Amino acid sequence: MKNFYVFICLLFLGWHAQGQIQQVSGTVVDEQSQPLPGVSVAIKGTNQGTITDFDGNYSLEANLGQTLVFTFVGFDPREVVIDRAEINVTLVSGMALSEVVLVGSRNRNRTVVESTVPIDVLDIKELATAVPQVNLNQMLNYVAPSFTSNTQTISDGTDHIDPASLRGLGPDQVLVLINGKRRHNSSLVNVNGTFGRGSVGTDLNAIPAAAISRIEVLRDGAAAQYGSDAIAGVINIVLRQDINELNLNVTTGANFTENANDQTGGIDGETVNVAASYGIGLGEKGGFINFSGDFDFREDYSRMNEFEAQIFNGYNAIERVAAGAGADIASLTNDQIQQFAQNVSYFSPQLKEDIRNAPDRATLQTLLRFDNTNDEIAVRGQERSDYNMRVGQSALRGGRFFANLSLPLDDDGTELYAFSGMSSRRGNSAGFYRQPHESRAYTPIYINGFLPEINSKINDKSLAAGIKGKIGDWDVDFSNTWGKNEFLYLITNTSNASLQRASPTNFDAGGFSFAQNTTNLDVSQFYDEVFAGLNVAFGAEYRFENYQIEAGERASYEQYTQGGDPIIRADQVAAQDFFGRGRPGGSQVFPGFSPANELSRERSSIAGYFDLEADVTERFLLTFATRFENYSDFGSTINFKVSSRFKLTDNVNLRGAANTGFRAPSLHQLNFNSTSTIFGNNGQPQEVGTFSNDSRAAQLLGIPQLKEETSKSLSVGFTAQIPDANLSLTVDGYFVAIDDRIVYTGQFRGPGTGTELDNLLRQANATAASFFSNAIDTESKGLDMVLTHSAIFGNNVRLKSDLAATLSKTKKVGDIKASPELERAGLVDTYFPEDSRVYLEEAVPRTKVNLSNSLTLNKFNVFLRNVYFGEVTEASNIIANQQVFSSKVVTDLSLGYKATEALTLTIGANNIFDIYPDRAAQDLQPNEPGNQNNRSDGRFDWSRRAQQFGIGGRFLFARVSFTLK
Repeated sequence: MKNFYVFICLLFLGWHAQGQIQQVSGTVVDEQSQPLPGVSVAIKGTNQGTITDFDGNYSLEANLGQTLVFTFVGFDPREVVIDRAEINVTLVSGMALSEVVLVGSRNRNRTVVESTVPIDVLDIKELATAVPQVNLNQMLNYVAPSFTSNTQTISDGTDHIDPASLRGLGPDQVLVLINGKRRHNSSLVNVNGTFGRGSVGTDLNAIPAAAISRIEVLRDGAAAQYGSDAIAGVINIVLRQDINELNLNVTTGANFTENANDQTGGIDGETVNVAASYGIGLGEKGGFINFSGDFDFREDYSRMNEFEAQIFNGYNAIERVAAGAGADIASLTNDQIQQFAQNVSYFSPQLKEDIRNAPDRATLQTLLRFDNTNDEIAVRGQERSDYNMRVGQSALRGGRFFANLSLPLDDDGTELYAFSGMSSRRGNSAGFYRQPHESRAYTPIYINGFLPEINSKINDKSLAAGIKGKIGDWDVDFSNTWGKNEFLYLITNTSNASLQRASPTNFDAGGFSFAQNTTNLDVSQFYDEVFAGLNVAFGAEYRFENYQIEAGERASYEQYTQGGDPIIRADQVAAQDFFGRGRPGGSQVFPGFSPANELSRERSSIAGYFDLEADVTERFLLTFATRFENYSDFGSTINFKVSSRFKLTDNVNLRGAANTGFRAPSLHQLNFNSTSTIFGNNGQPQEVGTFSNDSRAAQLLGIPQLKEETSKSLSVGFTAQIPDANLSLTVDGYFVAIDDRIVYTGQFRGPGTGTELDNLLRQANATAASFFSNAIDTESKGLDMVLTHSAIFGNNVRLKSDLAATLSKTKKVGDIKASPELERAGLVDTYFPEDSRVYLEEAVPRTKVNLSNSLTLNKFNVFLRNVYFGEVTEASNIIANQQVFSSKVVTDLSLGYKATEALTLTIGANNIFDIYPDRAAQDLQPNEPGNQNNRSDGRFDWSRRAQQFGIGGRFLFARVSFTLK
């Protein structure tokens, strides 16, 4: 009887279960309600499932109460409990942890969550419609905490190309790839007062955001995989592959700021960006060509209130009166000076009498040297602000174009591919105002002094082409990548003061270019029968580089005598002003390159690598990589990397990596030589010559030859996912030790006694010399954390949140690596000065936290982002002036409305609460001769040396996005 009851119960349960099996169907779409074909739909805990068809539809048999799991590359997985026959699902794009990536692994199927090292995947297509920023550097600065980049000011060419870094390391310690291929560097070397001084970075703003699908940021040393420059990590830009879809974005905006100062608050810095992309299908095997580009302009803005120091002297007043009387103020005689002095209204009777009775010019010089700025400004009907600099953003006009092509040749995976780009930008920035009382201001041309301007012409071109496919069981990829960056200077509204009246006011100052050609052969094969999977990869690379400096016109670099002869001998004397001060040569603000600077240098390197990636078990992954590289100009290096990942559970991974790395000194650092005007901590200008390390000046001072930087790094972390909550977390700690780090030295002066060094400086129109040097060792350590969450409340309400943070610290370790000659001369602190230490350790935020929230509600999208920028320190050689600027939170907010399927309207703000950095202090040190506080007589209310997030204030924007499929 007992067995009978058991049988009846089992039969009843079977009937009940049979009654719950039914056909479940539905449609899977993306956030724009577009159907998604190929989505995997599986019944959790079983091997049953299906995929969606071309229209996003699916159908399968399942029981009520079971769970359907929807997964698709590039989208967050979604789990839904079966409680009805029709289940429609919207997938949200962007769970970085499940994205298949191209960087960090030679295994083409490796996802972020399975990676042994931290990788961020940033959906640029999504960001471009919601965020206020339109250029790539600023997009990354606000979305990737480990990435830092800010617009610079009063920094010559660096005003036009923003230096960028990962984990607080140098701009030249980050390798940039496009579609996995090495991108060429900029031709600009940063030698002025900015973070990254002495380094050469990659011009990310030469790449239109409209051309980019996503960006992969590898936050770990990868020199053993990719070669030089990958000490801090790798940024891989993946270009768009869309076809039959026109995307058009028009963005306009400006700064609407109230928290600047009385001088510059209001509306300024207007920008317009027009970006578009369109793809065309090629052939019947899935080929495509995608065209993308943009055009933009931005106006300059200034955040200087009022110049507070001397503008005029007594002689300038006499010049004004004489010019009004029609006299030639370029050659006033003593008698004329005495005569016109009597007509200066505010000169006291006693002063006029003293001038009338002056026996010679020396006496007149003494009498007229005084500061009469306030009186003279009043007489001229001017204000102090008329003599301001332009402290803020440079003006830019530019256009960029990219094309990305793929053409499958057969059904076995053979594919021709290519991508190319070109960009042209024109920039305009200004330097320090040349005040009328200075010998730099030739008042017969500019009676009120002048604000010299740097106009840049930045041209960038690139082309990559390759073929990949199978030879036997091996995947083979052969490619060639070429790129060239050119930076030319046109200096306007200026003069060569030593040429006096004969000086032009516009100068072609020359420029430089850098070209790189890289040929790669990459071979790999995956063995699924070895362990739980083994990927073997090896390959070779040949790279050729060329760096050129082009001379400007003669007047842009020469210094001249009073008679107009170029100075070529030590016994010649430069033209002088009324007070007997020598007038500097060259175009003011940026002296041109001379034929002595002109050069064309090239080098080549050849490399081979070997890479193993083994899934030893289903849970344990182990990788090994080694790379040998030989350079024609300094020798060879070999590097290694080992990394591992262990699955504690299906959703929790431990990972770690150890590697050695290197960075070859760039051709720019090896060969750059020029003279530029540098304003020091005391606010006084001087001409500083940059000399190469094989120059005679370097030999005299004991500056050694450059060699490569070498590094050792460790990283340890874990990843975790909670699929039921659509939550993911990664935490990674790292340590990077860099030996023989290349820096830009301080300024070495000659003794002024006619030595060989004095003569070399004179020939270069310089008063001091600087060099590139392997001066120090550094250590960097930090912690990166990324927390991602997605929530869906019905089909019409979705919330995606990302919290990311980086805490980093870089410091110099050990002694400065100065030569015995420098030690004997007591020049060790010049070899690596105090401001260089601050630039290295404290001039950019060491703590950065980003919290982004994107809420989609029917046709509306709300994007809210708060970014915490940690404190920074003023880079100054005067320790008392090393002001610490406190941390700030900057908030971005935008509201998008999908008016139609094709049209989206967005309005919003960057820095909606109009937050500014702390103001520069006025009373950091005693008022001693030659000393200046950080405000530099009112020039800099906010630091130009320590950049957190810029000084533009609130930026409001509006965007129209049009998509036609």
